[in-house]
Amino acid sequence: MGYKKPSFIEGIAEKLGIIPNLHKEGYQEFDKDMRHFTDEEVAQLYENFPPPEKWDNWVEYNPKVWPRKEKKTYQIVPTTCFNCESACGLTAFIDKETQEVKKFEGNPYHPGSRGRNCAKGPASINQVTDPDRILFPLKRKGKRGEGEWERVSWDDALDTIAARIRKAILEDRHNEIAYHVGRPGNEKFMNWILQGWGIDGHNSHTNICSSGARFGYNLWYGYDRPSPDHAEAKFILLVSAHLESGHYFNPHAQRIIEGKMKGAKLATMDPRLSNTASMSDYWLPSYPGTEAAVLLAMALIILEEGLYNRNYLENWTNWKEYLRARHSDKEITFENYIAAMIDEYKEFTPEYAEKESGVKADMIIEIAHKIGEAGERFASHNWRAAGASNLGGWAVARCLHFLTVLTGAVGAKGGTSPNSWNKFKPTQPNPPAPQKKWNELHFPKEYPLAFFEMSQLLPHFLKEGRGKMDMYFSRVFNPVWTYPDGFTWMEMFSDETKFGLHAALTPTWNETAFYADYVLPMGLASERHDLNSYATHGGTWVAFRQPVLRETARRNGQHVNLTYEVNPGEVWEEDEFFIELSWRIDPDGSMGIRKTFESPYRLGEKITIDEYYQYIFERIEGLNEVAKADGFTGQFAALEYMKKYGAYEIEKGESYKMNENLLSEEQLKGTKVDPINDVISKDGKEIGVMVNGKPCVGFPTPSRKNEFYSQTMVDWKWPEYATPTYIKSHIHNDVLNKSKGEYVLVPTFRLPTLIHSRSGNAKWLVEISNRNPIWMHPDDAKKWGFQTGDLVKLNTDIGYFIDKVWVTQSMKPGVVACSHHIGRWRRPQDQTGNRWATNTVNIESDGKGAWKMNTISGIKPFESSDKDSKRIFWKDGGVHQNITHAVHPDPISGMHTWHQRVRIEKPKEGENYGDIFVDTNKSHEIYKEWLAMTRPAPGPNGERRPLWFNRAFRPDDSVYYVDENINE
Repeated sequence: MGYKKPSFIEGIAEKLGIIPNLHKEGYQEFDKDMRHFTDEEVAQLYENFPPPEKWDNWVEYNPKVWPRKEKKTYQIVPTTCFNCESACGLTAFIDKETQEVKKFEGNPYHPGSRGRNCAKGPASINQVTDPDRILFPLKRKGKRGEGEWERVSWDDALDTIAARIRKAILEDRHNEIAYHVGRPGNEKFMNWILQGWGIDGHNSHTNICSSGARFGYNLWYGYDRPSPDHAEAKFILLVSAHLESGHYFNPHAQRIIEGKMKGAKLATMDPRLSNTASMSDYWLPSYPGTEAAVLLAMALIILEEGLYNRNYLENWTNWKEYLRARHSDKEITFENYIAAMIDEYKEFTPEYAEKESGVKADMIIEIAHKIGEAGERFASHNWRAAGASNLGGWAVARCLHFLTVLTGAVGAKGGTSPNSWNKFKPTQPNPPAPQKKWNELHFPKEYPLAFFEMSQLLPHFLKEGRGKMDMYFSRVFNPVWTYPDGFTWMEMFSDETKFGLHAALTPTWNETAFYADYVLPMGLASERHDLNSYATHGGTWVAFRQPVLRETARRNGQHVNLTYEVNPGEVWEEDEFFIELSWRIDPDGSMGIRKTFESPYRLGEKITIDEYYQYIFERIEGLNEVAKADGFTGQFAALEYMKKYGAYEIEKGESYKMNENLLSEEQLKGTKVDPINDVISKDGKEIGVMVNGKPCVGFPTPSRKNEFYSQTMVDWKWPEYATPTYIKSHIHNDVLNKSKGEYVLVPTFRLPTLIHSRSGNAKWLVEISNRNPIWMHPDDAKKWGFQTGDLVKLNTDIGYFIDKVWVTQSMKPGVVACSHHIGRWRRPQDQTGNRWATNTVNIESDGKGAWKMNTISGIKPFESSDKDSKRIFWKDGGVHQNITHAVHPDPISGMHTWHQRVRIEKPKEGENYGDIFVDTNKSHEIYKEWLAMTRPAPGPNGERRPLWFNRAFRPDDSVYYVDENINE
């Protein structure tokens, strides 16, 4: 930064007159030339984080005019990032002169991210200033998908949509209304909306994301997400490229590094040498789908060598139930429990695991010992990766949690807790009753244990005539591109008898929005309200995403009625949109909908956005007191505090072993204790368990303990999976024909700089990552005669795509991989959007199910208000691989199993990079093949689903029972 000695190159350039001689004695090009400041002087001009007392008038020097010393004055407003689920803290720097957001930095008051961000956070400014962004509500002209649009008012969109929803509800067609979400980004807001309408209308992306792992965890202890305490761990095991690119990337990455600095060892199980694996102490390049075999081999070692936590196993697993069910001939003793488990897993020797996975037996033994030595301080995580990719992938998380149970690390400091222990749950105004509807388009009878909605099968259900979507919202959701079998989605979206009205709520153009009737622009990270709370560590926090220009206007004395009045163009936000829509659905209150959305402070009036959040914030323990201590007074003090700091730490990190919390005397009144299993029940519901004579809360399972043995799996027709087990995947080596060139394709890994299908509007991110070649080990490349850059044709179950090869030793031999973010496209007739990242393609259909896509042109420089758009140097936009994948729903968890059996060959003459072919008739046949693998409801007592299982937007218990007329 300061005045430096010239480099060799600089010296020559100065002498030749190519550049001014800046180092000539006494040289100064102009007054206040910053090159003549020392490093120490420059450092004094800046602070790591501007202090909050200066956030309304922060002065720093404009880096764009360096070396001139030009002051810029900003107002700083906190918000949270919207570019992955972590919701890390951001601070927006708003130019006081122009009232424009100029940049984003971290928020040091955010307990999850602590002021630090990955590349996606600061790149939010690219999205705000993207010249292709949608700024006004649009309505289609002509046929759906033809690409013609006209600008309309928000009132037009609201009135049209409200009338359609009102009619459907009054005609008892509740199940024809659906809200399909990609990135939620808020806490319980849409529960409040949809249950306020009385519909079972929530659909999500979770069955293409994480429901496999969720199911595996849930079977054990009734919680579906882990919260590893990495910073306090002694040994960390990740079954994925987790740190680099998976769940909670930035907050977890920080804490893994902290743990390693304290001496923790890190192991990563992944067939690809990810950034995470490269930073690990142990890399376990397992063959895809064999991870559970490796984990059970580790479990066997821990059991045989007595490395387990006896106290925990004896008190907090349902071992007596297991012995009664599986070993009724044995005496019920703890020693017989251990012996029975050893016998059950005797085949899972390290040598067997090596044969299955390719991971060396010696390494399996060493890591098992390390896990046993770590004891309660063993942290682990599986989210997508193996759990999201394989038939029976849910068994991976179940086997991973087995290790956590064996070591007693469940909920322990340095161990792995349920995420619910570290997550804030808001109390909302006028909470609606659970809906008395069950939507079988979302939770069909064939998948009674599916942990989330069977969203990937929706177009097939519609194709079969199971129902229709009269009013369909896609919200930050792009199934045409992100989901498998996108051409079937396109077929159904194009059919107005299947989708009556489709409103795409999105901040940017995407392949699904092209097939909408309304495209409604919704705000980015700095343009919307949301609550965020995630399990990033052993603590609990809540963060507040807010529209920063609205908050700046408020601070400057300007009244703003609705957020779109101050956002760019007329960009709005879901919160206000859905409150206003709900009010219009029930214009006179006769439907009973309005009452949910009335102000808790002004009787009979519509709630405002500030009132909604104040109601929640004033009920957070300790927040009112902290706000008062900070000088905030009056009715909205808690809200004012959150607007100022953007986050609040509810609990600082001692929420360990909460299963041991004791029931209160009040809770114990009127309870019964089961003499066989010690479960405490009240009013017919389990509320706790007696452990060593103490009434503990326990876990939300039937036994109130970790369930090594699952009676639920037996009752729901899957007795072979009553205990943790290894299920051979649909892409196991045994089912691949190597002589025909069959390989397993790993299509799930994420690049740390990209955001599913939402980073095409962020130029910095696309500049870093803009291709998705096929990762291939040199041994495999040699076999085929491939070199880096050569074209390769990958034939899937329903078609093919042509990509380029990248030869790398970072891939396990016999396995190929392709990142799933890249390959974005638009057709010539589509609105310009995401031009930093999209290929222009031609799509043809024969009208009988055969679809072809070929690339007309790659990415090119373009004229726009952003000067950088003319500087684009990359041309390759990658290939859309997901559209060539058939749906492969796991018959138990419902999770789409992403890994693909592909047949590799060299392209034929006339076949080009980016060419795609799919037969949707074949895709529907494969859907039926996987459907036939299910074991449908009803279960015990005629249930659709186990009553103790969590369910998104849980309906009233009365609809949990099969009624053949439920959807008629």
